[in-house]
Amino acid sequence: MQLVVNTYGSYLQKSGDCFKVKTDDKVFEISCQKVSSILISTAAYITTDAIKMAMENNIDIVFVDEYGTPYGRVWHPKLGSTTLIRRKQFEIAETREGFKLALEWIKNKFSNQIDFLKRLRTTRPHKSAEITSFIDKLGQIANSLDNLSGSLDDCRASIMGIEGAGGRSYFEALSFIVPDRFKFNGRSRNPARDEFNTLLNYSYGILYSLIEKACIIAGLDPYAGFIHTDHYNKKSLVFDLIENYRIWADEVVVNLFAARKVNAEHFDRLPNGFILNKEGKAVLLTEFNSFMDESIRYRGRNIKRSNIIQFDCHRLANQLIGKSENERE
Repeated sequence: MQLVVNTYGSYLQKSGDCFKVKTDDKVFEISCQKVSSILISTAAYITTDAIKMAMENNIDIVFVDEYGTPYGRVWHPKLGSTTLIRRKQFEIAETREGFKLALEWIKNKFSNQIDFLKRLRTTRPHKSAEITSFIDKLGQIANSLDNLSGSLDDCRASIMGIEGAGGRSYFEALSFIVPDRFKFNGRSRNPARDEFNTLLNYSYGILYSLIEKACIIAGLDPYAGFIHTDHYNKKSLVFDLIENYRIWADEVVVNLFAARKVNAEHFDRLPNGFILNKEGKAVLLTEFNSFMDESIRYRGRNIKRSNIIQFDCHRLANQLIGKSENERE
C-alpha cells in the first residue's frame, strides 16, 4: 500500500519495524512490510531513522506539490538492473523498433479510451447516441495512426498531432458525461481551470511517480524516451509510458463524480484556477489507492493494477535485451 502523509505538520518516524505517523489529533503505526511507497503532499517532518528503514525495504519516499506533481524522491542509490538495458534503450530510440514501441503505446491509449467510453455508454442509455458519436470519432482519429510511415523522428509531430486531436474529442466526451455542475472545457494544467481537471492532474501526478519508480527498478532510464524528445531534466520515458495507464486515473475521477463523492468543499479557489485541499486529497487518494489494489486479468494472470506497471517495465527491459518469453518468467 501507499502511505500518504497529507496533514500539515505531520511527524513520520520509525517505531520498531513500523512507521509511526503523528498528527495533531491522532497517532497510528503501520508495518514497513505493508508499505510500498510513501507519498508526502504537505509540510511534514521525517526522521533519518524512518528514511533509512524505507531505503532498506525498497520503499521510495516521494514529495509532491499542491498539484500532485512529484518534485523530489528519496531512493537508494543502487541501479535497478544491468546497464545493458539502458544501452539498448538508447540504441533503439530512433530505430524502426523504437517507432513500433511508440505507436503501440499511443494505440493502447486510444483503445483504452474507446473501451472506457463503451462501458460508460452501457450505464447511460439516455446518452447512448451522443457517446456512440464520440466513440466513432475517436476510432477514426486512432485509425489515422496506421497511415504513418518512416522513422520515429519523421513521424513524431504527426503522432503528437493525432494524439492531440484524439484527446480533445475524448475529453469533450467526458465533459458530456459528468454532472452539469462539473462540466469543463478541455484539458487545463497547474492550476486547472475546473474541478475535473484538478482531480485529473493530481491523479496523473501519482501515476508519474509510480512509473518512474517502476522504470528505475526494471533498469530503464526514465529520461530516455521515444515519443517525447529529450530535454534537460525531462523524464521522457515516463511521459511515454504513462499513455498506457492514464485510463486508470480517468476512470477513478469519472467514478468519483458519478458516485457524487465530489463537492465544491474539496477544492480551494486560486485567482486563476483550483487546487485540491486536504479533504479533497483524502477523497481522491482513498479512491485511487483502492482502485490500484484491485486485481484484474492481465496477460493471462490475475494481477493488481499497482503491480502491472512494474510487470510491464520488466517486460520492456527484457524485450530490449532480447530475452524470450520463457526466460522472462
